[in-house]
Amino acid sequence: MSHPGRIVAGVLSPHPPHLIYASNPEQNEPRSSQAGAWNGLLDGYEKLRAELASVDYDVLIVHTPHWKTHTGHHFLGVPHFEGKSVDPVFPNLFRYNFRLDVDVELSEAIHDEAEAAGLSTRMMRNPEFRVDYGTITSCHLVHPALNKPVVAISSARTAFDYSNAAGDQEMLALGQATRRAIAATGRRALCLASNSLSHRHFTEEPEDPEDPAFEHAYNANQTAWDRHILALMRAGESRRIFDEMPDYTEQCVAETKDGCLSWLLAAMDFPTMAAKLHGYGTVIGTGNAVVSWNLDAAREEVGV
Repeated sequence: MSHPGRIVAGVLSPHPPHLIYASNPEQNEPRSSQAGAWNGLLDGYEKLRAELASVDYDVLIVHTPHWKTHTGHHFLGVPHFEGKSVDPVFPNLFRYNFRLDVDVELSEAIHDEAEAAGLSTRMMRNPEFRVDYGTITSCHLVHPALNKPVVAISSARTAFDYSNAAGDQEMLALGQATRRAIAATGRRALCLASNSLSHRHFTEEPEDPEDPAFEHAYNANQTAWDRHILALMRAGESRRIFDEMPDYTEQCVAETKDGCLSWLLAAMDFPTMAAKLHGYGTVIGTGNAVVSWNLDAAREEVGV
């Protein structure tokens, strides 16, 4: 391609399998009564999809917390996957028959840029690999047709092996490598951070998983931290979010420890535009927010 690529938008796209279950897509075997326990988040995803309907993109790039790799950053390197994804914690809610195409050229380009930056990397070439449910769920909720290729990036263990700050520095380098690869390959990319925010969750499930009485934040500390981070997003202070991320992750037991949000902010080069909050809600006590940065719309406003 002759023109440079770009990230057209970035999305914080949490992946609770409950949201797939609640919407009863044909790919998912368990059937929901659609009692409405998670309507706030489902409505948020509907608003997000309406916004993205006017955004032109070639590929979805997902950084997922549920493909955990102990040595380095891994990338899908097989053109097509299909099979059944079963959530190991909630098999009663998520048994999903999936088909995914992979943009292997872009996967390899990000791998090569990250490797050149000194990161430990590996291409995943096993055609029998079980694609993680975080990737599948986020892609479905953002783009239910699943007719665009994806790039999936694993979550390395740097933050767990060393410190939250060390993990975020890895994500800074990986995000920058992702941006360079997108530009070099001419892709119009939609980047997804597939993580919840606060992540201390209940350890017991009610008899009826859709019981709205069960759905509330685990504690007030989580809600306060989530509100703080969301306020920074809406104020366009993405660099401050990155700087505060180690404390947020520690104090809030946040799923940001896996690096998805830090990677996304770095890949977008820390946008100063106001993010759009489409919806916030709890799932088994965890805080989840559907948030977008429509970078192409911001470019149009300034004539870039």
